[in-house]
Amino acid sequence: MSISVMIPTFRRPEGLRVAVQSVLAQSHRPDEIIIVDNSPEASARAIAANTSAVARCPVVYVHEPRPGVSNARNAGFAAASGRYLAFLDDDEIACVDWLGALLNTAQTLDVPVVFGPLRAEVNAPASLPGQLATRLYSRAGPASDALLDEPFGSGNSLIDRDAFDLPDQPFDPALNQIGGEDDAFFALLAAQGARFGWSARAKAVEVVGEARTNWSHLLSRSFAFGQGATQNCARPDAVNRAGIVFWMAVGLAQMLVFAPLALLSLPVRRTLSVKALDKAVQGAGKLFWFSGLEPKFYGQTGAAAAQDAGSAAA
Repeated sequence: MSISVMIPTFRRPEGLRVAVQSVLAQSHRPDEIIIVDNSPEASARAIAANTSAVARCPVVYVHEPRPGVSNARNAGFAAASGRYLAFLDDDEIACVDWLGALLNTAQTLDVPVVFGPLRAEVNAPASLPGQLATRLYSRAGPASDALLDEPFGSGNSLIDRDAFDLPDQPFDPALNQIGGEDDAFFALLAAQGARFGWSARAKAVEVVGEARTNWSHLLSRSFAFGQGATQNCARPDAVNRAGIVFWMAVGLAQMLVFAPLALLSLPVRRTLSVKALDKAVQGAGKLFWFSGLEPKFYGQTGAAAAQDAGSAAA
């Protein structure tokens, strides 16, 4: 039973080194490691070569010079040979039992898609932006393995490729810069009857750098996350008008309820204020989901883009 681990990366050498080291230390050894370098200058080539020299499994280096999160994931998907494909982003650190836990959950629950928990590691976690970053980049779930009603993002996940009939480019290139490609991908799997599972022991840490803890970036992430629900109903291949109306109504309600709550609770309950702010901004995203309003996070040259590229939407 073969399993590939795919790590897409974009100008984040230290994060990639640590992510790769955590994969090399796994108690359940992968059959191959796929490193997808999405920088035009091939900046991860040396790290891939060094990894190949010490790894006890094949290391496949893929250079995808066209920046874009979907381009990177599609290139890695095409290069992987394993039946099972595990996704780890280059800002994530897997626990030693991560891969074995994902695989065990897939077999025990008899599900073709499995997700694991993420714990965000941020600077100044007690500050308001630190609390919001922790909320946005963490992933919590049941205390034990369980079936899920809805999927999460692709970071820290595993799929059984034999369970699906997938196109050559399963991640939509139209979402290269704005993200949400993993939402569309898992919607594609759901349309083919996918069942989703949660692996409580498949833990990973997501390291959130300073470029992703400023207010502008954090609020853009909340807004984009909110847009996803409505945009999924507006996909050209499966327009759901009732769903669009529903999520826009939910977004309006969130704005009306949580925006005042965020302001009123700030002096007395900062944690509640941060949660309310996140929900209010997500509500705005659900309401203002139209093409052209999406924040662009991937395939760009700025510092924040370099921090975010290679990491799917949180």
